[in-house]
Amino acid sequence: MIKTIVYHNQQLAIIIKNNYQKEGVEFFTPNDYSQQLAYMSHKKGKKIDAHVHNKVTRDVHLTQEVLVIRKGKLRVDFYTQEQTYLESTILESGDVILLASGGHGFEVLEDLEMIEIKQGPYLGDEDKTRFEHILQDKLDIKL
Repeated sequence: MIKTIVYHNQQLAIIIKNNYQKEGVEFFTPNDYSQQLAYMSHKKGKKIDAHVHNKVTRDVHLTQEVLVIRKGKLRVDFYTQEQTYLESTILESGDVILLASGGHGFEVLEDLEMIEIKQGPYLGDEDKTRFEHILQDKLDIKL
């Protein structure tokens, strides 16, 4: 229900499958990640304190992004920072992934609706280095 993609002790991704359930609050990310990912489940009537967020300066060096799959299927291909293919996984409706480090590419396997959340502002081509996607016959998973 929770899957982590790790390469040389570096966490590349955290996947929360759509059937994950647990009462209360669980954070999956360490405090130093620039994107924080948590799961929350509360019973009717639970009150969460009203609050505002204080202005805090943060120094972000790497874009981390969260994808929420609303509909369809998406294959995610994971790469090292040096652009070497590692493995692939398939996300389905209701799945959530935090892409924390390394490289990644995607192929839409079924008509897809997803939401992407990441730090801004987005700087276009300054934000990423594009490289060649893995060929279908080299994948570690069969579709």
